[in-house]
Amino acid sequence: MKPLLAAVALSPSASPAALRRQPPAPAARAPGSASGRARATYLRILTWTFTFFNSVRVVSYLPTLWTLAHSNDSSQHSLWTWCTWFGANLTMSLWLIERNDSRVDRAAVVNLGNTAMCLAVIVLIAIARF
Repeated sequence: MKPLLAAVALSPSASPAALRRQPPAPAARAPGSASGRARATYLRILTWTFTFFNSVRVVSYLPTLWTLAHSNDSSQHSLWTWCTWFGANLTMSLWLIERNDSRVDRAAVVNLGNTAMCLAVIVLIAIARF
């Protein structure tokens, strides 16, 4: 049985194309088979649950933004932590775009939303502190 994903050896000089995931073997993706339909259903459900929970996560920043804006007290918030989350969300967005042949998909948009919300929190913390 062939593996679903082919391994890619990474080196400092690896091209962007070499960093892309190799497609599964054709036998593992037989669309008419029961396993192919089950996998397609699973991927559809996974995509929508990812979109749902990460969209809710964008909204979950609002209480923090509200509190920071109205109290002007950032003592309970770590600027380092928020900058780390900002960087993680931004690089994840860019990585998703690159993995998708420079196309912006749902996952990248949701991560860009999280990036924007982290930046908004960083700005409010900075205003309160400086």
